[in-house]
This record gives sequence, C-alpha cells and structure tokens, in this order.
Amino acid sequence: MKHHPKFAAMDYAFQLCQLLCGDFCNREQAFDNPPIYAHIQVRIRALPHLEPGSLLLEQAYTVAPNEPYRIRVLKVVVKAKKIQIIYKELANSKNFIGATLNHEKLTEINANNLNVMHGCALDIEHTEDKYIGSIEPGCKCIIEKNNSKTYLQSQFYIDNLGMRTWDQGFDVETKEICWGSLAGPFEFKKHLKPELKPPDSWENSWESN
Repeated sequence: MKHHPKFAAMDYAFQLCQLLCGDFCNREQAFDNPPIYAHIQVRIRALPHLEPGSLLLEQAYTVAPNEPYRIRVLKVVVKAKKIQIIYKELANSKNFIGATLNHEKLTEINANNLNVMHGCALDIEHTEDKYIGSIEPGCKCIIEKNNSKTYLQSQFYIDNLGMRTWDQGFDVETKEICWGSLAGPFEFKKHLKPELKPPDSWENSWESN
C-alpha cells in the first residue's frame, strides 16, 4: 500500500475497510507475556448487504473461540473529508454469535438490529502506510463494567501486517482506571484474509461526503 498525493479521504476509507477485514490474533504477545496479555482472536467481515463501510467484528478469548465477549458492527464513514469508525451495538447479539464464519447468519443482520454507540467513534488519520485512531474527544463513550460507570479511552493502529488496540475504562467520578491494559496495547497480527472482502462497489461510495 503506497501513499499517493491524489488519494482522497474516500480512497483511504475503502483501503481501511480492506485492512480491517480478516482474522487477527495476539499469539506471540500472549505467549511471551501470559500474566499480562490474554490470548485473543478477532474476526472482521464485510457486510455488503448493509451501508458501505459496514463491518462485523467478533472478539473472543482463544480458549473459548465460540463464546465472543464482544460483537459489534463497525462503520467506516467520511465526514468533512475526515475518516471515522462508528461503533454500533447489536440487539440480541447472542443470535449472531459465529456470524463471521456463517454467511447465512451474517446476512440476517440488518439496520433494525443496530444501535449507534454515541460518543464512541474513532477519529482516523492516514499516515504513509498506516492508519492511526483515537476516540473522539469529550469522554462521552460510557460503558457499564464491573458494577462501575466508566468512560472509554481508546487508541488504534493498523497496517498491512496487523493492528494494535488499547482500550481503558476510567471511573466517571474519580477518573481512576477501572479496567483495561496497564502494560500497553494489544498487538494483533493478521493471519487470514477472508473470502468476504469489501465489495468493489464500495470504492466510490464516499464521494458525496
């Protein structure tokens, strides 16, 4: 993937979708530091029957690959010539466990199943051969976890080889960290490119933004 000065945000948005689709895991990191990093797998697939930029994410511990603890729909959008990743929750998400490996189940996801997670979008910048993101400002991405009301701070990086993510939750009152990695980001390497990739029809879908 080479930088080209004529690329517009819409070109980068499609390129980002291509990079996101695949299977990722942090095997090396987890094996090198088992007390610190859990062994996690991430599967991301395009949802070509939904709006352009829509992707399904399933994230699970490798010891329980069929019991994902996170199922989300991501949507890559372009606003004012800037790229964002918007996160959406799935209603009745348990009904869609395994959808990244089951095309029939994947196509059952529709707009009525989805609720935008307000305040949780990632602002994305393209730099040379990589994409770097951080959560939108304002500390408005509220997540209830471990009986605490927390706000999410998130960092993101992806290139041809894999991605890094670093999520931390902070108490909305005390601002103290409640959950998430203290040692740094999770480092996922891409080990499989899926058959269900972003369709070519998406490539010019962001032209009007």
